[in-house]
Amino acid sequence: MDLKQYITIVEDWPIPGIRFKDITTLMNNGEAYRYATNQIVEYAKEKEIDLVVGPEARGFIIGCPVAYSLGIGFAPVRKEGKLPRETIKAEYGLEYGKDVLTMHKDAIKPGQKVLITDDLLATGGTIEATIQLVEQLGGVVAGIAFLIELSFLEGRKKLEGYDVLALMEY
Repeated sequence: MDLKQYITIVEDWPIPGIRFKDITTLMNNGEAYRYATNQIVEYAKEKEIDLVVGPEARGFIIGCPVAYSLGIGFAPVRKEGKLPRETIKAEYGLEYGKDVLTMHKDAIKPGQKVLITDDLLATGGTIEATIQLVEQLGGVVAGIAFLIELSFLEGRKKLEGYDVLALMEY
């Protein structure tokens, strides 16, 4: 299935010059969403994943159906102040500053094989911080899966040494 036909390109959003890749039209199509999810599920099966981890909010959209299909758990990664129990945190760079991602301190057991999911790989900063959190808790990042990779932004360079799956590339 050509998943790109289910992605809507929105010109000049959120600012002029950006060609935004809207995944909601893929999600609106049950057959396409199932196909994309199943592609990631098959990848996860090969990696013998124990747990799926995803950063808010689109990592939840990708990771939760994958975890459900595999019959395993999902652990959320959220912005600081959003998780109710004891957390660990990792800072990551933004264009004009820094942001912080957090994860529950008990979300991962040491040695668990983890699949990290998100909708899009751009510069790689969010996923790099997510990797730090997983590894800080003793998890093993067995794979990282995206719907889309914006290869011109070279985010994959930050993920060197990790196995990465992207279902579509722009």
